[in-house]
Amino acid sequence: MLEMLQSFWNSTGFSVITYKEFIMILVSFIFLYLAIKKGYEPYLLIPISFGMLLVNLPKADLMKDTGLLHYLYMGTKLGIYPPLIFLCVGASTDFGPLIANPKSILLGAAAQFGIFFSFVGAILLGFTGAEAASIGIIGGADGPTAIYLTSQLAKDLLGPIALAAYSYMALVPIIQPPIIKFLTTEEERKVKMEQLRPVSKKEKILFPIIVAVFTILLLPSSAPLIGMLMFGNLIRESGVVPKLVETAQNSMMYIITIILGLTVGAKADANTVISFQTLGIITLGLIAFSVGTASGVIFGKIMYRLSKGKINPMIGAAGVSAVPMAARVVQKMGVEENPSNFLLMHAMGPNVAGVIGSAVAAGILLNIF
Repeated sequence: MLEMLQSFWNSTGFSVITYKEFIMILVSFIFLYLAIKKGYEPYLLIPISFGMLLVNLPKADLMKDTGLLHYLYMGTKLGIYPPLIFLCVGASTDFGPLIANPKSILLGAAAQFGIFFSFVGAILLGFTGAEAASIGIIGGADGPTAIYLTSQLAKDLLGPIALAAYSYMALVPIIQPPIIKFLTTEEERKVKMEQLRPVSKKEKILFPIIVAVFTILLLPSSAPLIGMLMFGNLIRESGVVPKLVETAQNSMMYIITIILGLTVGAKADANTVISFQTLGIITLGLIAFSVGTASGVIFGKIMYRLSKGKINPMIGAAGVSAVPMAARVVQKMGVEENPSNFLLMHAMGPNVAGVIGSAVAAGILLNIF
């Protein structure tokens, strides 16, 4: 009987769990708390944190060669899921605010500065050019782009980079507000912006076609991301394939989000995450995202001055690619400062520009490396 009990104990995860795994399980609990109790991007954070929980339960072996999550992870590793996510984002996003206010492109471009800032930082810390490019792209706060670029340039770093990129996307409501408040005055945050001009249906249909043709001819390596993003938006604006749009906006988006979130979280095993290299990547990613947010806000302040107070500089923070999370943060902060302030559509312009900008930045880095 004693031998049977001993054998049973040895077969359990309790008998071999390490302190590193215990720490990662606690981290997954914190993420679940933030997602469920605080409502921080639960669609992303719940799958990521539960994947993190599962992979750190010893002897479950879900990420081994024959494990369930190992096979699901192949779509992440091979760069299949990110372009499909971009298709869904394009089908779910109104590009009208960007078309109505083309100056938003400048804010989206400014917010990409964090990518190149951390790229240089990673080079100085001894990472190779390809690895530094993959780390820097975290600054765009665009998980799919980070996964796609890393799958092409630095497969060995895919786990920690994917985890960092998606974690920062989910934690946008925590990270961005202090940076925005530090860089802006109360007067600037209260600025009400004029209503955007109406955008015609013809403009909305032509925009994704023109952007796809021009961008892909200029940077062919951006085709998977830009092509799928613009295709998704085209089916939305065409108005003739509502079933395809509904599928992309709902079923397809949620299915890929579940699989991608679980497998990204499942790469956060204790031995991978609790290491100096991974902690360095996560730190550089946070710096990249913070610098991207700050550079967007700073450029927003420049536009505030040039427009003589007509542009709220907070919308520059939405220039990162976390769509629509960053735009929602700006909207919430605008309402807190001025209850009659409605900045969401103004922030969506830089937000959409940021999505395009991060894909273009990824294309540039792919061309170089």
